[in-house]
Amino acid sequence: MGIVSFKKIMIATDGSACSELAADKGIAFARLSGGTVYAVHVLSKAYLSAMDGSAYPSVGMNPYWESIQEAFQKHGQQAVNYVKDLGKIKGVNVESVLLEGNPSDELIRYAEENKMDIVIMGTLGKSGIDKFLLGSVTENLLHHSKGPVMVVKEKYKPWAECK
Repeated sequence: MGIVSFKKIMIATDGSACSELAADKGIAFARLSGGTVYAVHVLSKAYLSAMDGSAYPSVGMNPYWESIQEAFQKHGQQAVNYVKDLGKIKGVNVESVLLEGNPSDELIRYAEENKMDIVIMGTLGKSGIDKFLLGSVTENLLHHSKGPVMVVKEKYKPWAECK
């Protein structure tokens, strides 16, 4: 069995504590292998379309739409900046990527089109009705990604939700 080398490491981040743990692991892999990290955040179109008035045209445009959209974009930028700053501290090159669309679909598409060696992401560990109602980006990647996916849970509370 040969040595596994990760040169193109994609860290999917939503800015949560679990994503920060995944970033730590991804940066560590990149340091060991001399690879580049791609910090990817997807601005969900599902949230945006529900707020921009297009889903319910009779209701009209939300007067706060632009502010809401800017807040989501700012949050995404902060999420990738966390990974970029961590990479700078550890001496790892990090590229920031902001996408819009369905998070699962966009993460899979980006990873495949850019031939990522591995995708690393955190998980909230939801189960039961929460998982059914909210869906699971992590689960979709595990089932549909053509490449390896590493899932990072909260360190000391393996069954608890990351906060």
